[in-house]
Amino acid sequence: MTYDYDLFVIGAGSGGLAASKRAASYGAKVAIAEESLVGGTCVIRGCIPKKLMVYSSHFPALFHDAAGYGWKVGEAELDWEYFITAIDKEVRRLSQLHIGFLEKAGVELIPSRATLLDPHTIEVDGRKVTADKILIAVGGRPVKPDLPGMEYGITSNEMFHLQAKPKHIAVIGAGYIGTEFACIMRGLGCEVTQIIRKDLILNGFDEDIRTNIQEGMTNHGIKIIQNHVVETVEKVPEGLKINLSGENKESIIADVFLVATGRAPNIEGLGLEKAGVETCCGSIEGPGYSTMDAITVNEYSQTSQANIFAVGDVTDRMNLTPVAIGEGRAFADSEFGNNRRVFSHENVPTAIFSTPEAATVGLTEAQARDKLGDDGVKIYRTRFRPLFHSLTGAQERTMMKLVVDASTDKVLGAHMVGENAGEIIQGVAIAVNMGATKKDFDATVGIHPTAAEEFVTMR
Repeated sequence: MTYDYDLFVIGAGSGGLAASKRAASYGAKVAIAEESLVGGTCVIRGCIPKKLMVYSSHFPALFHDAAGYGWKVGEAELDWEYFITAIDKEVRRLSQLHIGFLEKAGVELIPSRATLLDPHTIEVDGRKVTADKILIAVGGRPVKPDLPGMEYGITSNEMFHLQAKPKHIAVIGAGYIGTEFACIMRGLGCEVTQIIRKDLILNGFDEDIRTNIQEGMTNHGIKIIQNHVVETVEKVPEGLKINLSGENKESIIADVFLVATGRAPNIEGLGLEKAGVETCCGSIEGPGYSTMDAITVNEYSQTSQANIFAVGDVTDRMNLTPVAIGEGRAFADSEFGNNRRVFSHENVPTAIFSTPEAATVGLTEAQARDKLGDDGVKIYRTRFRPLFHSLTGAQERTMMKLVVDASTDKVLGAHMVGENAGEIIQGVAIAVNMGATKKDFDATVGIHPTAAEEFVTMR
């Protein structure tokens, strides 16, 4: 049978862009459909604009710290309108850049929503087209709990378009999105309250990362309300009244309420059932909270329909931009490049751009102990005041940690909380991924004086 395209990609985010360009490089006829700006969550409403906000949030502390080095800095003021406009301008520039990359690769861009009609037919831009293979890469979307008053809350999508800087922002959610925005807004001068359902933020990360970030956030003036859940939100003359259930059942008044309780695969209305694409595994996590179905795939990103594939957040495997890119390229290599391969989800490094920053690769201490037992794991840990702050007076602390297999000496995980953690762990991840031992770390000469040298001097 003859098809209009060898590959049709639904969604021009990180995974879809990577897959389409790689497939086209092998000579495939490729089209990609996107109903929003090209670039996906990362470029448009995630990693890039968020990191720009992170940079801005660090300036007040730098102005303050400069005094410890003898600098006299006058009153500083943030022009919010200029700031938000500059971020939006950069996002749109990057989106146009990605469109240019598609054109250069020979990929046809269709700026429209696409839905599946059957395993080989797609409805897009008011017409029907066919494809030999279809890749679904539509990513995820923020979701809110089904609780009274949640319509007054905003999500991470709207954080980049606030018309004015909030005086007091309340954040519900203990994940990395809620934690990062709590730190960003505090750095930008807002009063910040973060509401979490348990004792600690960042469930699933190493315990030392969780405790050190939370301690740092508290020291920076963020109020963290533990062991509480939001019951209702009301609009009152003073702003938004957030009513809680928990130990004290207190209420909070804020002018902005950020709901950062998770993201869900963006599969609604795609026509998956018409194409025979299976999903799983939604669940209820508590009153008002639920997780949404994701597209089921095998190790080659293949769905239950043999010619339809899915990569990135829509599969809910590991929701990171570099992972979506890696999955997309592995798919293209396997299906169009005569190089069948699997993208490895092992030892994927990641960072939390909170203040203090953190980064991690490999196993947490708890995961290693579950796997090898308490006697099978050695932990090397250091915590110190960074040299930079020896003159500032700030009570900042850096934490570094190695998780080591006691029998083989292999480094199973590396974790850091502190300035430039992401930059440092990126290099450490190479060693961990190559199977380096603690002896290999010890044999590496440190660069002095740096924080990073602590990873090769811990004994």
